[in-house]
Amino acid sequence: MQDDLDDLAASVRDRRAILFVGAGISMTVGLPSWQALIDHIMEELGLEPETDPEASLGHPILAEYYRIRYGTIGPLRSWMDREWKVSEDSVRDSRIHQLIVSLGFPLIYTTNYDRNLEVAFEAQGQPYVKIANERDLTIADPTCTQIVKFHGDFEDDASLVITESDYFSRMSFDSPLDVKFRADAMSRTLLFIGYSLRDLNIRLLLHRIWESWSRSPYERNRPRSYIFLPRAGPAQKAVLARWGLTVVTSQTTDPEAGLTDFLERLSERVRDGADETPGRRK
Repeated sequence: MQDDLDDLAASVRDRRAILFVGAGISMTVGLPSWQALIDHIMEELGLEPETDPEASLGHPILAEYYRIRYGTIGPLRSWMDREWKVSEDSVRDSRIHQLIVSLGFPLIYTTNYDRNLEVAFEAQGQPYVKIANERDLTIADPTCTQIVKFHGDFEDDASLVITESDYFSRMSFDSPLDVKFRADAMSRTLLFIGYSLRDLNIRLLLHRIWESWSRSPYERNRPRSYIFLPRAGPAQKAVLARWGLTVVTSQTTDPEAGLTDFLERLSERVRDGADETPGRRK
């Protein structure tokens, strides 16, 4: 574990690590769960969560039905934009968000639609550029942190990946943001936080990265990558190891506390390594 942390810290210190942020991070500051979205869609569609067999469907299928019924997901997006907000004070006070900013990742990819990462950077006075579509790619400043909204942004309806069709389209991984991610991921260490392996889209993404490297004669040169999971069994660890990911877990049963502890220790190792660099003052 310590060797893994040192290796990851070296990549972060050298600005050769990409952070990939999932919904679990926004939930630590009070964002509703996917179940809250499912419940709202079912209410809007007149479905009964207690008795309707469609209650067990995930949000992509229900959002697809919503679009079929109403011709657009505009009203649903507007509801999400209103309800999926937390106070800026909550983000500002979040130790996890403070650590994300202070670690200085040059690239942060996120599947979250909200502005919590942007708010965290603004709260600490750190520059960033948001990338949610092709236009943003043409004007992105390479000298500051890029926050890539991989599944879209509330400020751009067309960018949102929310219905089943949206997810299927993204699974081809041939959009401009996908091309950017593949290029970034091939040369850098990846760190995934806030994800569950029940997320099929992320599992496929990880598989595609592994697939690209497995076809390469330079597979042995692939940078190591990591995923933080509060808990992981042997099956999860084995599958992820096959895909080139090292699982980092926690000793505590509280997922938020475990992630905070992990990021704190990573931050300490980044600072310690910088202090140990020849010519640097401790």
